[in-house]
Amino acid sequence: MGNQDFKQLLGTDLPIIQAPMAGVQGSALAVAVSEAGGLGSLPCAMLSPEQLIAEINRIKAATAKPVNFNFFCHEMPAFDEKKQAAWQVRLKPYFDELDIDSDSLPAGASRTPFNPTTADLLEAYKPEIISFHFGLPNKELMARIKGWGTKIISTATTLKEALWLEAKGVDAIIAQGLEAGGHRGMFLSADITTQVGLAALVPQIVSQVKVPVIAAGGLADAKGVQAALLLGATAVQVGTAYLLCNEANTSQLHRAALKSTQAEHTALTTIFTGKPARGIVNRAIKELGYISKEAPAFPYASIEMGKLRAAAEKNNSAEFSSLWSGQNPSGCKEISASELTKQLAGF
Repeated sequence: MGNQDFKQLLGTDLPIIQAPMAGVQGSALAVAVSEAGGLGSLPCAMLSPEQLIAEINRIKAATAKPVNFNFFCHEMPAFDEKKQAAWQVRLKPYFDELDIDSDSLPAGASRTPFNPTTADLLEAYKPEIISFHFGLPNKELMARIKGWGTKIISTATTLKEALWLEAKGVDAIIAQGLEAGGHRGMFLSADITTQVGLAALVPQIVSQVKVPVIAAGGLADAKGVQAALLLGATAVQVGTAYLLCNEANTSQLHRAALKSTQAEHTALTTIFTGKPARGIVNRAIKELGYISKEAPAFPYASIEMGKLRAAAEKNNSAEFSSLWSGQNPSGCKEISASELTKQLAGF
């Protein structure tokens, strides 16, 4: 598929996809991007069924254009009480510092993988596009989604993952370069050394698969978008550049970090959720380590870290916050998402 065939794939006027970013956006950002001619995305992994339906209804009321609905496909591990207890011991000095009662911790984590119940909710809406992170749902769920006429996209961080996704029947592959902010979509290996930059990853995947490839990671302006298309991508996915947009829900602390020199240093870390994700380096990352063996499996590490974040942010501190950001925050602008989408497309 050539670069001009994004319209056939996405049903959009522009080859720009806004990356789904849980915690910093809702339907407003997705609608603004879709109305501007790109493909807006709604992060759904942390939404309750009631919240999901409400957001879909808001989108349907605001735009008739395609919107991407994004879900996680991680294997939910068993809750490891011993590991969790050890993690709480490791974090106790911070709990004491912030005057947090560890007995008040929630019993579960808020990220659940795509499942038949979610499919039941979506069936009435038959979304144009659904994207997945951390692999794909099972064969039966894939067939069910395809039966709605929905296109399925998923993230690959290596050539091996891209070939796996193509064999499972995806309509397109997001090639996520090492530069990208937020969670790595890696699912066939937990080895961070397998991760490569976008300029190396996109040509490898494009040369080996027949489905369209979408480039993601480090893209912040029209020149970067054009470079990705020249590498063979059919479209691009941009996340970090949208974080300061009017329609984003990015916190004031997160916005301040993005606008400061602190944003020049990002790193992959597992301390906030248990899976590798790229964010701006702060005290928590420096003191707890980047890729921590002590952190419980995804998503359980977030139970304690969420408490620390909330307490610190009440004191106007982002030192325990997951300040997700890619390596290139230079495209962040305090403008409408509509205007940014057009600028990324070269208008």
